[in-house]
Amino acid sequence: MATRGRQVRASELPSACISRISRRTYSFSFDPIVESRVLVLYTGGTIGMVRNNSGILAPTANALVHSLRRYPDLHDETYAQGKFKSETSDAPLVLPHIEGKRRVIYSILEYDPLLDSSNMTMEDWSRMAEDIKRFYTLFDGFVVLHGTDTLAFSASALSFMLEGLSKPVVITGSQIPMVDARSDGKSNFLSALVLAGNCEIPEVTVFFGEVLLRGNRTVKASVGSLRAFTSPNCRPLATVGVRIEVDFKSIIRPPRIDTFTVHSTLNRNVGLLRLFPGITTQMVRAFLQPPLEGAVLQSFGAGNVPSNREDLLAEFKAATSRGVVLVNCTQCQQGVVMSVYETGKALIDVGVTPGSDMTPEAGLTKLAYVLSKSEWDVETKRQMMQSCLRGELTVPRSQSYNGCENRDGEDEFGKDLMAARLCAAVVKKDVARVEEILENGADVNCVTPGDRRSALHVACTEGDAGIVRHLLLAGASQDILDRHGRSPLMDAVTFDHHETISVLRSFGASLQASNYGNLICEAAAKGDVMRLKSYQLAGADLGQTDLSGRTPLHMAALFARLQCVSLLLEAKVSREPMDALGDTPSDLAARRNYGAVLNMLECAD
Repeated sequence: MATRGRQVRASELPSACISRISRRTYSFSFDPIVESRVLVLYTGGTIGMVRNNSGILAPTANALVHSLRRYPDLHDETYAQGKFKSETSDAPLVLPHIEGKRRVIYSILEYDPLLDSSNMTMEDWSRMAEDIKRFYTLFDGFVVLHGTDTLAFSASALSFMLEGLSKPVVITGSQIPMVDARSDGKSNFLSALVLAGNCEIPEVTVFFGEVLLRGNRTVKASVGSLRAFTSPNCRPLATVGVRIEVDFKSIIRPPRIDTFTVHSTLNRNVGLLRLFPGITTQMVRAFLQPPLEGAVLQSFGAGNVPSNREDLLAEFKAATSRGVVLVNCTQCQQGVVMSVYETGKALIDVGVTPGSDMTPEAGLTKLAYVLSKSEWDVETKRQMMQSCLRGELTVPRSQSYNGCENRDGEDEFGKDLMAARLCAAVVKKDVARVEEILENGADVNCVTPGDRRSALHVACTEGDAGIVRHLLLAGASQDILDRHGRSPLMDAVTFDHHETISVLRSFGASLQASNYGNLICEAAAKGDVMRLKSYQLAGADLGQTDLSGRTPLHMAALFARLQCVSLLLEAKVSREPMDALGDTPSDLAARRNYGAVLNMLECAD
């Protein structure tokens, strides 16, 4: 904790609210392969407002959750009644089934009072962070419903406060209230829930207008557009259209998985100073006086100030000399602070730290976070302000993680040895050893000589979902094929590791385009329900044909594999296709007098 400046501490929620969510979360059976749990922190904002007796939009306690139960695209009442029986009054809500995604079961934690985002303070950021910490082990992801005016500040602050984050935190809101017919709130909320419950993106993000943005890279760019937020210097992490396209290569994946903690104290003695032509010395001097401990200077262009203003530079130098941390960020939305001009180098010469391409929101909240770290001295804090902590700024390409560089003449034997060591640690399920090897510079995607298998291939064969997730978060590629053309996902399918398959799918893995109809038909013929389920979880088309034109349903009917027939019919596999001889599955069953199979085929919806 910083020795100077007021420190913000988290507010405590009423214990009744905590026990209610915990009780409801644990009171029903949960299948992590087909279901995910998401906690929604409803802090306020336009998205949940309703019209009062005067026809004016205003936040109303408990109105949102009651409204959500009436929207069939946001709550599947039939599924909820079947799962929660008669206890549906305060039961979690459930999204309808979405093809290829786990069903999202979500609970609402509503703040009291509901907040207009313009009234947000650092205490509210701390409260949100502490709420996520409190329920971290109960849920697979989190959604924060927030007003749009200061949403970028909250997203930036949370990205720094949530240390060692390994679950999705998606912040969203709307320009038009959800109760209005043409609201953007329903689509924003729905997509945020799906992303939080299905995509392994361990960052604080913002979803708005069909794109998922890194939280500490966002700015509010429009008052009237439904695409209110933009990320000027960082491309979207995901785009939601007909399909959800996740750019997994852009996601921040630390080389090791740290324990999740929350740093809920922030230093309030920070500020923003936007320079303008003719700004007076007296104004700058007054701004830089104690209790100020840090400030973001919004300079011109590529980080420039008038170099002929010795009076201004003297004030900046006096401030940095007494320990004030000043960070230089550009006033432009796009671009990076550089010292290519004399007017830009002038700030560096007086001790101002370059802020690269950080947004003002990220710069300010990062200062509040860094300055509250009592274990760091001033020089360390300045170094941290120009270091990339959560993807908030762009670092030169020459700087690689852990200071390691790839050299063209790197020893091939060393690479092969490192790959063998990494795979051996995976087989032993030794996470600490895996981390050690990666931290010593090993490429997580290195492959063994001969069979060209990566550590992810081995982990998927072993079926340890924890190791698989660990490797994926460290940047392991799902697209590497071994010498036989097999992907890690195909290995997981071959050994029926369903949890591993679900983890891979949540990271965007998919089966290769090659025809796997023969393999599925073989499983159906053998009555291997587990294998069919594996292919189904992997996103396979269970209606593919083998070389004879027969589908898995043909083979299950031909050999009277009743469980397989049932699974395939539940998966809505067509009963109409004919094989090379013109036979349908029903024809094959009739020829062998399999009455039970015929009844199943004829009674299917």
